[in-house]
Amino acid sequence: MGAGYVGILSVELHFPEAVSLKGKRKFVQSAKAQLHQRLGLAVAEVDHHELWQRSRLTVACVTRDARDADRLLDEAERLLERQEFVLVRSDRDVVTLDE
Repeated sequence: MGAGYVGILSVELHFPEAVSLKGKRKFVQSAKAQLHQRLGLAVAEVDHHELWQRSRLTVACVTRDARDADRLLDEAERLLERQEFVLVRSDRDVVTLDE
């Protein structure tokens, strides 16, 4: 029996329109909600909590097939690229416990 695959995407975001932490939170909460509601992904803000124009999010999914994990992470990147903020950097990995 296979263990499945975990897809992990780490993204660095820049919010040029944010002028306060409250403004940044609006963008971060919207991004997290869209990733979760549209794609079923787990999302956490993991860094730059005190900065009002930057954030790092980690996004994760669990799938039966590595291609499905890659597809979901591709969709997540495309969704983030279409927002009012800038996707500065993204790193990804798809892992399995079977290896």
